[in-house]
Amino acid sequence: MGIDRTVPAVHLHIGGQARVEGTGGTVAHVFPVTGEVQGLVPLAGPADVAEAVEAAHAAFPAWRAWTPAERRGVLVRLAEMIKADVAELGRLSVLDNGMTHRIGLHLASSMAGYTEYYAGWADKIEGRVTTVPAQRRELAYTVPEPYGVVGIILTWNGPLVSVGMKVIPALAAGNTVVVKPSELTPYATEHLMRLVRAAGIPDGVVNLVLGGPDAGEALVRHPLVQKVSFTGGPTTARKILASCAESLKPAVLELGGKSANLVFPDADLDRVTLINTSSVFETLAGQGCAIPSRLLVHESVYDEVAEKVVARVRSLRFGDPFDPSTNVSPVVTRAARDRILGMIDTARSQGAGTLLAGGGVPDGPPAGGYYVEPTVFGDVAPDSEIAQVEVFGPVLSLLRFSSEEEAVAIANSTSYGLASYVNTRDIGRVNRLTAQLRAGGVYVNGAPPVVGYELPFGGVGISGYGREGGQEGLLEFVRTKAVAIA
Repeated sequence: MGIDRTVPAVHLHIGGQARVEGTGGTVAHVFPVTGEVQGLVPLAGPADVAEAVEAAHAAFPAWRAWTPAERRGVLVRLAEMIKADVAELGRLSVLDNGMTHRIGLHLASSMAGYTEYYAGWADKIEGRVTTVPAQRRELAYTVPEPYGVVGIILTWNGPLVSVGMKVIPALAAGNTVVVKPSELTPYATEHLMRLVRAAGIPDGVVNLVLGGPDAGEALVRHPLVQKVSFTGGPTTARKILASCAESLKPAVLELGGKSANLVFPDADLDRVTLINTSSVFETLAGQGCAIPSRLLVHESVYDEVAEKVVARVRSLRFGDPFDPSTNVSPVVTRAARDRILGMIDTARSQGAGTLLAGGGVPDGPPAGGYYVEPTVFGDVAPDSEIAQVEVFGPVLSLLRFSSEEEAVAIANSTSYGLASYVNTRDIGRVNRLTAQLRAGGVYVNGAPPVVGYELPFGGVGISGYGREGGQEGLLEFVRTKAVAIA
C-alpha cells in the first residue's frame, strides 16, 4: 500500500477556534511535484490578524501565571505527541512543498527534539541576586520576564523546524504567540495546531494565521505585538524592520546566506564531495539558508574535486518524493524555477564560470513539476552574481584558491554571513580560519550547521541578527528587569 496523499482541510486558528474562512479570501495550493492544485487555503486579512493578536494578548496573563514546572509539563507532553506523529508530519511536509520524504521525516523529528529541549528550559530561566557595588548595602536582583505577544513569521522551506526554534522557546519563556506560516506550506502546521490543543496548551496561547504580505505586515505593525521573529529573505526583512521601527519593536531576523566551504589538500575529498552535493542538491533542492553553495577548493586538488562533484551530480535521481530512491525535489513554485533558471542563464551569458553540469530543466520527473537540474559552475569569478547572490536553488559554484589568505578573502567577499565550512586535518589551520571567517557559525569537517539543539544558529551582515537554538535562542524571548531594595 502506498503512502496516503490526501491533504487535510486548512483552517485559521484564533483563540481556540478553527475557522474555515478568512477575510483575505482563499488561494490555491499547488503541489510543486506535479504543478497541480491540491486544495484551497484560507487567507487571513488584517482583521483576522488583529483578532489573533487580541486573543494572544488576552491569554497572556494566565499563561504567564502558570508555574515554570507546569509549562515544562505541557511542552514535554507536546514533544511526546509530536514524536508519536512524526510519520504524519513528515508526510504532510512532503505535500506542503514537495521535499523528499526522507527530509520531511528528518525535519519533523528535529521539531520534536527542539520541543523536548526547550521544555527542559522552562523551569530553568533564572535571575540573579547581587549587591549594588557602589554602596554594598542595597539588595539587588534581576527578574527574567516574557515579552507578551510575539509575532512569528515562518519560512516555507522548513516551517516545522522554525516552529521548534521560534514558537517553542517563546512559549517556554511564558510568551503567547501569533504564528504566520507561508500560504505555500499550510498542511504540516495545520496538523501541529491539533497537537497543540490536544497537549493541553490553553486557547489563545498559540494562534495561527495563514497569509501573504498583508497578513505579515498587519502582524508586525500591531501595537500589542511586543517582539517579532522572522525567517525569510533580506528584502522582506528590511520592510519588517521599517515597520518595527515605528514603535521601536525588537526583532530577530534569520535570513539568507551564500556560505563558503573551504577545502584544503589534506581534507577527505570523497567525504567533502558527498556532504557538499547532498547539502546543495538533496536538501530541499538547494532551498536552504545555510547550504554551502560556494565550494572553494585549493588549486592543487581543484580538478580532482571538480571531477568528483560532477560524477556525484550525474548520479542523482528525480522522481516521486515518497520514493526512497529519489534524491532531488522540485523547487517551491514556477516563479522560483524561472528565477533560478534566469540566474543560470545570466551566469552563462556573462561568462561567470564554466558550466560543468545541469543548467536547465531535467527530463523524466513528473510532468508539470517545478524541477531544475542540479547545476555546477566551475572556475567561477568571485565577484560574479552567481558567487555573490543567494540563488536558493540547486546551483553550486566552484572557485579556486592558492592560500589561506585568498580563501578567507573570497569567503568573506559577500554581504552575507550565516555559515562557513572548513575541511582540513590541520587543527592550527582550523583555529586560524574560524577567527577570520565572517559568519555566525563555522562548521568543520562535515559538521552540520544545526549540529544539535544546544547550539545557537544565526548570522551577521545581511544574514540577519539574533540567535535561534540553544540557550541563546531562549533568551531572545526574555527581557531582564532589575530590582534594587535599600
